[in-house]
Amino acid sequence: MTISVLIADDQALVRRGFRMILEIEPDLDVVGEAVDGDDAVAQTRALHPDIVLMDVRMPGRNGIEATRDIARDPVVGDRTRVLMLTTFDMDEYVFDALQAGASGFLLKDVQPELLVAGIRAVHAGESLLAPSVTRRMIETFLQRPRAASAAAPEYERLTSREREILQQLARGLTNAEIAAELVVSDTTVKTHVGRVLTKLGVRDRVQAVVFAYEHGLTTPTGAEARPAAE
Repeated sequence: MTISVLIADDQALVRRGFRMILEIEPDLDVVGEAVDGDDAVAQTRALHPDIVLMDVRMPGRNGIEATRDIARDPVVGDRTRVLMLTTFDMDEYVFDALQAGASGFLLKDVQPELLVAGIRAVHAGESLLAPSVTRRMIETFLQRPRAASAAAPEYERLTSREREILQQLARGLTNAEIAAELVVSDTTVKTHVGRVLTKLGVRDRVQAVVFAYEHGLTTPTGAEARPAAE
């Protein structure tokens, strides 16, 4: 299976560097380059790429705004995954970007093999959040005022095991790490994760984590903010 990639960055040298890295991989196909957020949205709608490598900071419509428009698009929103590119892992826009619909973060100085692996992981439905990014997301969210809300109806549909899986996702754990902690198989975890995503009505595991924090269903310590119903 070939993974189509659109590169969105206002710096020509950055776009060229990423293209050179990706084009040597037989399963990756760079279908276009966008110079800003408006261009990224337009090309995504025209080319329907599997992955958009999106710079956070660009002139005009920035990467967060472009990501939000792509995620909400009725045609490409369910197909295209956005992988954000940033200069610093402590970027103040981390949570905003994830909330907008990004499926992960990569630093611009990432090693080539990790860039390629990251694209494949996001295309396969995995999250791509380094622990430092996950911590930053939590810290940023907790600093914001949040009104108390009733239990989310989507959450109430989760079983006890699925709520446990959601807690592990919120910690940024991979399927293999969750399987080791719960002493179950990777296949079992994958099945549970799929059910969690379906019941919450989100498209990937990163958005499940955002859902959990937005609704006060989890805390940085991993304990739920409200008791699970039996």
